[in-house]
Amino acid sequence: MAKPYSVLIIDDHPLLRRGLCQLLLSDDDFILFDEAGSGEQALALLTDEEPDLILLDLNMQGMSGLDTLQALRLEQISSRIIVLTVSDNKQDVIRLMQAGADGYLLKDTDPDQLLELLKQAMQGQQVISQSISDYLSPSEPNTDNHWQEQLTPREIEIVESLVQGLTNRAIADKLFISEGTVKVHMKNLLRKAGAKSRTEIAVQYLN
Repeated sequence: MAKPYSVLIIDDHPLLRRGLCQLLLSDDDFILFDEAGSGEQALALLTDEEPDLILLDLNMQGMSGLDTLQALRLEQISSRIIVLTVSDNKQDVIRLMQAGADGYLLKDTDPDQLLELLKQAMQGQQVISQSISDYLSPSEPNTDNHWQEQLTPREIEIVESLVQGLTNRAIADKLFISEGTVKVHMKNLLRKAGAKSRTEIAVQYLN
C-alpha cells in the first residue's frame, strides 16, 4: 500500500479530533481523509471513496463504536479500522476485535508510539495496546482448511493479496478488475471461510 496513508477520524469529541488531526499531519506518512463526529456522519462520507485507515472511538452518542464498526463491515468497507478509546474493559476489547477491528489502542498511548503502531497496522499487523494484550488469547490454529480447497484461482489471488494487507482498491488495481468485483469476491470468501472479518480470513489462510 502506497504512502501517505489516508485517515478518517471518527470521534464525537471535537477537541480530540483536532489533536489527532494535528498529530497525523505532523507525520509525512499520513494525510487526512476526513473527520466525523458520529457513526452516521462517517457512513455518509464513505459512499464513494474509502480511506486507508479509520480511527474509531468506542463510546459515542448515537451509534456506538461497535455499531459503527459493524455497519462499516456490512458495507464491505475495506479500510483498516483501529479502535482508539479510553476503555480497557476486557469485554469491549473482545467484542470489537471479534466484530472485525484490526486493532485496539488506548487513548493514553504516547503520540510517537501511536504513529508507529498505526504504521504497523498499515503493514498488515494487528495492533493492541500492551496493557490489554493479554485479554486476547492466541487463536487456536485452524485445522479444518477444507474451505481453501473450494477457492477459485481468482479467489486465491485475492486472499494472497489480502494477506499482504492490500485494500480492495489496491487489489482491484493489482488484478485489473473493478473494486466492486473485489467486494463480491470478498463477500464470498467471508462466507466460505465462515469468517467475520478480512483479518480472520488472512489468519485462517496462513494457519
